[in-house]
Amino acid sequence: MNARNIVLVMKKDLKSLGNERTILLAILLQLFVALFSSFLMVGLTSMYDPSSLARFPGVKYPVGYAGESDDLLDLLQASGQFQVYRMDLSTSVAALKERKLSAVLYVPPTPPGAQDPVKVTLYSLQNDIQSTIVNVKLKEVFLDYEERLREARASRLDVLPIPLEFPRSGPLPGFYEFIYGLLVPLLLFMPAIISAALVIDLICEEYQHHTLETLLSTPVTMPDIVWGKVAACLLLVPVQAGTWLVLLSLNRIFIAHPVPILLLVLAVSLVLILIATVCALYYRERTAAQFIFSTAVVVLMLFVLSVPGNPLNLITRLATGQGAGEALPVLGVLFAACIALVLLVELYARRVSPREWGG
Repeated sequence: MNARNIVLVMKKDLKSLGNERTILLAILLQLFVALFSSFLMVGLTSMYDPSSLARFPGVKYPVGYAGESDDLLDLLQASGQFQVYRMDLSTSVAALKERKLSAVLYVPPTPPGAQDPVKVTLYSLQNDIQSTIVNVKLKEVFLDYEERLREARASRLDVLPIPLEFPRSGPLPGFYEFIYGLLVPLLLFMPAIISAALVIDLICEEYQHHTLETLLSTPVTMPDIVWGKVAACLLLVPVQAGTWLVLLSLNRIFIAHPVPILLLVLAVSLVLILIATVCALYYRERTAAQFIFSTAVVVLMLFVLSVPGNPLNLITRLATGQGAGEALPVLGVLFAACIALVLLVELYARRVSPREWGG
């Protein structure tokens, strides 16, 4: 291998990245998410954990109430989340259809201490975002109402429930899980997948555009071409991952141990890029190589995720300030895998016949 030739190929491929619109759009999408992560966090967390929206005080939602029980009515009014209107059931349902109300509750005239269960009927709008928020807020009121009914009927209980003590969770646990369990790993590992897909395109287009023979007519060898393309794709990973970490920090998302995180992402990226390189050298056609690589990555991820201390889990722990002692063994395993793949790529690149590529 000639270092100068590798650098020349790397520079050529980096200049040609402007033509890869799909790759650029994927990078810009990640950049947008990293730039506005604190803004997007509220909306995305609402899909990941809709109950998180119930923690934010806001407007009072109009609710129609048709029933006899004053206990549930008192709880609705005491919650401060609803503007309750007592009206007939038919009138309230008609107002709900016209979207003048957010929900309608019907409570039958069953005394709290009666033998029969109290069946509360809830009417709400389907396929509505506001309805999801209202249902979550109503759930908290229903739980309080259930406790009142249990107290009123405690004399009839023949089996005492076993009390369970749960540790108190910190504020906004849904956001914490979403940021460190989904957002951070997704942003940091996407550059690895994109770079691996990019190296397939860079290698296969030399065959499809019949430009490989021109390159091989110069002092550049086949291994130089391959390693130049690998270097160009690998160079993008720390640049993107480092930028995402900086932007997340600017959005007041604390990231601990950034250096081990970058090393881990770089090692995983190199493994994926080398696997993609082998696929591209073997199939020499973009569609087939991308399909086999995608299938191999899915199988590999299923296997890796079944192992405790996998890179995805380790990234989450490192970002939260834990697992620093586990990073070194994982990096050692990845380093050994990289050495084996480097030798495989080097041997295979030397065996590839220029005639096969030029035909």
